[in-house]
Amino acid sequence: MSKLIYLVPLFPLIGFLVNGLGRKALSRSIVSIVGVGSVLASFVVSLLIFLEVKSPGFTPQVITFFDFIKTGKLQIPFAFQVDQLSSLFLLIITGVGTLIHLYSTAYMDEETAPDFARYFAYLNLFIFSMLLLVLGANYVIMFIGWEGVGLCSYLLIGFWFKNDAYNDAAKKAFVMNRIGDLGFLLAVFWMIARFGSTNFADVFAQAPGASAAVLTGITLLLFVGATGKSAQIPLFTWLPDAMAGPTPVSALIHAATMVTAGIYMIARSNVLYNLAPITQNIVAVIGLATALFAATIALKQNDIKKVLAYSTVSQLGYMFLGLGVGAYTGAIFHVMTHAFFKALLFLGAGSVIHAMHHEQDIRNMGGLKKYMPVTHITFLLACLAIAGIPPFSGFFSKDEILTAALLKSPVYYVFGVIGALMTAFYMFRLYALTFQGKFRGTHEQEHHLHESPKAMTIPLIVLAILSVAGGLIGIPEVLMKDAHRLQSFLAPVFAESQPGGETVSHLSHSTELILMFGVVAIILIVIVLAWRKFSNYTKTTETSTGFSSILENKWYVDEVYDAIISKPLRSFSKFLNNVVERLAIDGLVNGVGKAVQYGSRQLRLIQSGQVGSYILIMVVATVLFFIIQLFWKS
Repeated sequence: MSKLIYLVPLFPLIGFLVNGLGRKALSRSIVSIVGVGSVLASFVVSLLIFLEVKSPGFTPQVITFFDFIKTGKLQIPFAFQVDQLSSLFLLIITGVGTLIHLYSTAYMDEETAPDFARYFAYLNLFIFSMLLLVLGANYVIMFIGWEGVGLCSYLLIGFWFKNDAYNDAAKKAFVMNRIGDLGFLLAVFWMIARFGSTNFADVFAQAPGASAAVLTGITLLLFVGATGKSAQIPLFTWLPDAMAGPTPVSALIHAATMVTAGIYMIARSNVLYNLAPITQNIVAVIGLATALFAATIALKQNDIKKVLAYSTVSQLGYMFLGLGVGAYTGAIFHVMTHAFFKALLFLGAGSVIHAMHHEQDIRNMGGLKKYMPVTHITFLLACLAIAGIPPFSGFFSKDEILTAALLKSPVYYVFGVIGALMTAFYMFRLYALTFQGKFRGTHEQEHHLHESPKAMTIPLIVLAILSVAGGLIGIPEVLMKDAHRLQSFLAPVFAESQPGGETVSHLSHSTELILMFGVVAIILIVIVLAWRKFSNYTKTTETSTGFSSILENKWYVDEVYDAIISKPLRSFSKFLNNVVERLAIDGLVNGVGKAVQYGSRQLRLIQSGQVGSYILIMVVATVLFFIIQLFWKS
């Protein structure tokens, strides 16, 4: 079955071409069938490949199709790698992607037929690019997919391109990702110079022989790429602005594609990172700082999608914390569970926005549970999962990361728990303001409140089931012996690493149980506090002041970036344009032309038409030549 791996990215690529080229001719039903069907077909093939990889005796395979680059001693094949890590990501991308595509058929129904087809073409291309990224057997093929998801994010964030604010958000995402991509590209060049190859097998085999400086440099540059794509400090501000795109796009970017790319790349490069402890510490610190910083911002956001966006940034920080402390399995586990509950949260938010006629301010909502029962219960389950309440999926993956962090440093653990408490608070603030209490919107909005159609609620129900039960594949050793099936599944990929599940054994069972359920007890208290505080919220016209204002304005990070980066660059650009370009360069070029014109006008005066003048000039010139010749000889 692995030989058919090319079909996995091929189906979405065909869907992109069909819907893209035929956008003006195809009917909505055909566009929907092609868009959803192509990703569903990829999911079916991915599932068959996953079952093959899961079978006993499977060995990782590299399937080469042709030589992509061949020059001198450098040979970079167009090849796919089929192993435990790539097969798991294939299921996440195509599975969640299929549900988002299905949801989109109803959510985007108001679009005109050509725009409807254009949307699905972009969505299919997004899935294709992400599949190419995780299947590549070398860093160059990975980088092609890496750039592809960056392009698609630009196209989808700015999908409604008649709105300049949306275009600005798309450009911001594109530019900030290019900053990170430069780091990735430099790392690839360094690998070629040092190892003579970009193939994973070749690079990892030669890595132990490289110096610590080389490995630290390469891994830091790779991490720069990851900070851009996976929205870590300082390159995180593009992700909340990405909410400008349609809500299903937000779900796809935040759950199944794009932001998980950086996590995948570092997990795939685990051999390099294990040999670069300095980089690992930096990854852990940046990840933890991002988790805390984004969580504080989410506490005071009032746009339903902005709360979820900063929640994503925070959860990505937890994943990087896991990678930094060597809990690669835990980080990938959280990628998987996060894909379930974050896709559910965004699609649930989309269902609310759809019912509220594009209203996104949670202060104008409230009491929606009686109008939208399916959306309400699935959203609540997702909130419980992300808060880390057992037995929901987020509990198991987050606990694994926190346990590994504790073994690395108690400081990591304490701040990680603080972040988890803030997560529970802002998520149940969001839930209570949206679904509890009395409706605070207009009478017109209340009159039109309704549950979303089945094309939107069915994906919600499926994702809710996964959010509830998805964590059962990673039950920690302390609760059930040999029940962490994900750890045993990924063990061949992280054989040289320190899997998160193994680090748990260093703590006594009693200590781990006390910490585990102690944290859960505190989280439950926080949930109750948030529920009681916001369930009967009354809308007020008072503006936030003091620290609340700082959080509401996102620590003024965008304003600081604008003041110290954007404005100086714009001023420098104006200087280059007005002084260097217009006065210096244009002045020089135009000056040469003017000098030639002036010289021509003066020389023209010599041509008087008087023969006597010509004879005089000839005689004077002849005398001058004789004088020059005389002095030259002497």
